[in-house]
Amino acid sequence: MLKKAISLALIILAIYWSFFALMPTRISDLNTEKTAFSSERALIHLKNITKKPHYVGSDEHELVKNYLITALNDLGLETQVQEAYSQNKKWGSIVKPKNILARIKGSTNSKALLLLSHYDSKSHASFGASDAGSGVVTILEGIRAYLSTGKTPKNDIIILFSDAEELGLNGADIFVNQHPWAKDVGLVLNFEARGSGGPSYMLIETNGGNQNLIIGFKEANPEYPVANSLAYSIYKMLPNDTDLTYFREDGDIDGLNFAFIDDHYDYHTALDNFERLDRNTLEHQGSYLMPLLSYFSDANLNTLKSTEDSVYFNVPLFKMVSYPNSWILPMLILAILIFCALVFYGLKKRSLNAKYMALGFLPGIGALLINGVVGYFGWKFLLALYPQYGEILHGFPYNGHLYIWVFALFSTAVCMWLYNKVYKPENTASLAVPPLVLWLIICGAVALKLKGASFFIIPVYFGLLSLFVLIRQKRPDIILMTFLLFPLLLIMSPFIKMFPVGLGLKMIVATTVLVSLIFSLCITVFGFSRYKNRWAFLLFFAAFGCFVAAHFQSDFNEERPKPNSLVYLYDADNDVAHWATYDNILDTWTQDYLTEEPEVFDAASINFESKYGTSLSYSKKAIIKPLKTPYIDIQKDTIIGTVRQLQVFISPQRAVNTLEFYADTSNQFISFNINGLEIEKNALEDHVFTDRIKDRLFSYMVTEHKTIELNFTVPATQKTTFKVFEVSFDLLTNELFRIPERPKTMIPKPFVLNDAIIIKKTLTFE
Repeated sequence: MLKKAISLALIILAIYWSFFALMPTRISDLNTEKTAFSSERALIHLKNITKKPHYVGSDEHELVKNYLITALNDLGLETQVQEAYSQNKKWGSIVKPKNILARIKGSTNSKALLLLSHYDSKSHASFGASDAGSGVVTILEGIRAYLSTGKTPKNDIIILFSDAEELGLNGADIFVNQHPWAKDVGLVLNFEARGSGGPSYMLIETNGGNQNLIIGFKEANPEYPVANSLAYSIYKMLPNDTDLTYFREDGDIDGLNFAFIDDHYDYHTALDNFERLDRNTLEHQGSYLMPLLSYFSDANLNTLKSTEDSVYFNVPLFKMVSYPNSWILPMLILAILIFCALVFYGLKKRSLNAKYMALGFLPGIGALLINGVVGYFGWKFLLALYPQYGEILHGFPYNGHLYIWVFALFSTAVCMWLYNKVYKPENTASLAVPPLVLWLIICGAVALKLKGASFFIIPVYFGLLSLFVLIRQKRPDIILMTFLLFPLLLIMSPFIKMFPVGLGLKMIVATTVLVSLIFSLCITVFGFSRYKNRWAFLLFFAAFGCFVAAHFQSDFNEERPKPNSLVYLYDADNDVAHWATYDNILDTWTQDYLTEEPEVFDAASINFESKYGTSLSYSKKAIIKPLKTPYIDIQKDTIIGTVRQLQVFISPQRAVNTLEFYADTSNQFISFNINGLEIEKNALEDHVFTDRIKDRLFSYMVTEHKTIELNFTVPATQKTTFKVFEVSFDLLTNELFRIPERPKTMIPKPFVLNDAIIIKKTLTFE
């Protein structure tokens, strides 16, 4: 009994260790030696650049830019600001970003190391402390510490604080495609965030193989590496872009992303502030930068390109383990051969029983089916019970971590309960065979379709070793069997949390399935327990307790504010105004304008969707306010042959932030020039804007240049019509409206146009 208690304690310890080892548990203070990174010194900068939201075009954005230039100058670096118009075709954004650049000369003329983070915040409410103020101050403090060593690097070190990343990676675009330094870059280290806490994950951005990058990363030897080739493979399949996307796609420049993703509900919201940034997370970013800066500033960056990929994963003690993809099939084949030999040996030795091996498939498959169904419908069930969660567009509510506990404990309970149905301690060896079959099938599938997950074979090898011990000894030492589970628990446990945290609770099915798979290999230990039924009921009770705790945290309050939205739409063509919202559940603040009986919004008239496909939901007719509409002047309208040439000048008569242009697909544009920026045609196409989505032509972010000049050509016989939406983010501060501030239990909803005054104007050229 004592050994079984020790075994259980070791299992809990291994799971705890798998998370504990991911990141630092204490931060470096102001007394840290000058040549080392100090989180508290970095926080001084962070506090100064996150006093207010600093989105592109805001007054605070200019103040942050000037602060960063001064901070770099104070380090003895000469700075420059790069400005140019940029268009991101995929995102439809056009803006004139201001990149901040500095360069430390190396002792050789080799490729340069570039340190990258963006300094703009997401409009209009986010303070940008995590995304990506944390990255900016990590680089500032890291460069200060590096310069304090007095060391001259072999490679040049370029610092780039890019602009307009939140609008469409526009700062990265103009650097890669227009700045002469871009051709010098051999490697980029990019610091990002998609939440406000948790470990920082390393993700590779490369057009080729990752093998040499992984070798370099391991040789740099960061203290807390968190990286695996499964996340790398999934990242490549997702539509998510970072500044590094331009470096890879347009410059064929390799890079390493470092981004933390926990506390996802803070992402792009007013909660992304100085106070809520996890200090240990900032320390983790610093623990990456310093060794990598030291290593890659002296390494040969010309040798990082590779045609081969490696499988890699992090594990306590060993930090990063990797091996080439060429090993995947041999390791799989060897595991299958060992498995077949063990089964043959076990049957011959009569340690394995064919009947119980067959029975052993039932609880494993049953657990996968039950837990898979529960996980698949879990988020939908929660949304039905708590529809308010739908207002958090991230898909990860404030009590999301409790729900991970709920589903993980419930899944474990199901496994305990099902495996108890075939309980016989002497048949534990037979019960260990079916899970290995399942894992080998999975390893075979990922070897063909998802090579990044091929490190799943490592727990299988230890499972085979456990099976060998069970065949040799019917009553093996339970402590030994528990230690053989450590690779499984240390490698796989963090994924139980990673998937729903990174992708939202819609992916809680990954948690329930992973728990089922992990437990199946743990049967080599739990198979000897006659109390699995009791454990099942205890775990069911614990899951219910977590669910109750989550229920009492399902409401909104000052600690968990409700995201909501309100915009004022004025249709200048028809002289009518409406209040509108993206919310599905109205609250006391929005009901003051939309009332308790709002109208369903007509998406045919305007459709500003969020990145999650969220459309305006409700509207209510509003009093028309004396807003100044934009001044529009047609300066040129000439027909030459079959082409009509137009020059249109648009000047907002109020302080605005963006101009949105829409035209349905019946409108064809042969060419289009915006303030001197020529829109490029896609290959083999005669027109521009051929791949527009939802009729959107482009979004122009207004900066110092308040006016916009359009020069475009269309077919001479075409009746050309497009809509212009003039947007300002001043609804709550405009004296014409006198709208009270939100209660402290509410925040502006991210990812949508919010707190905005929108004027619609249609331009028609007969």
